[in-house]
Amino acid sequence: MSSSHTPLAKTLHWGFVGLYAYGMFKQLDDLSQLEDAALLQFEVLFASVFLLIVVLRYLYMRRFETFLGAREPAAPGHKRLARAVHLSMYLCLASLPLSGLLIAGLYANGVKEGLLQGAVVELHEFFASLSYLLIGIHVAAALLSRLHGEGVWSSMVPVFKERERGGPR
Repeated sequence: MSSSHTPLAKTLHWGFVGLYAYGMFKQLDDLSQLEDAALLQFEVLFASVFLLIVVLRYLYMRRFETFLGAREPAAPGHKRLARAVHLSMYLCLASLPLSGLLIAGLYANGVKEGLLQGAVVELHEFFASLSYLLIGIHVAAALLSRLHGEGVWSSMVPVFKERERGGPR
């Protein structure tokens, strides 16, 4: 078994980080911005591409061990927890564009405010907040693994590689 992720896996991982960051920084200030048909169309296209990449990334990445590159086998509970966090991230990251598409669909069909649109907006904001939390947990776990010199960091991160035996170099 390989001790490092493939170049495609690393590209999907780090490319998605950029796509996610772009999505968070370009978010709308107000739903009324969707009055601009070109912006509405762009938002639908962006959400669709984002969702497609999340699904393709999940389908590709699920074939890899959770602790690829680890020097020692992970405890079963640790593996289950890591898988749960990863799966939660995928579900949350898929729910973001799905709820965004629902917002756009409602808006395009004249539901610009009210209980239904408000509930979907709240749901979308919930998934955004949850994504921050899950990504924070993911990053903290990666940093902790790096500090412990477990080898997992070096399998995915292109900088600050770990030494073959022991802690960080």
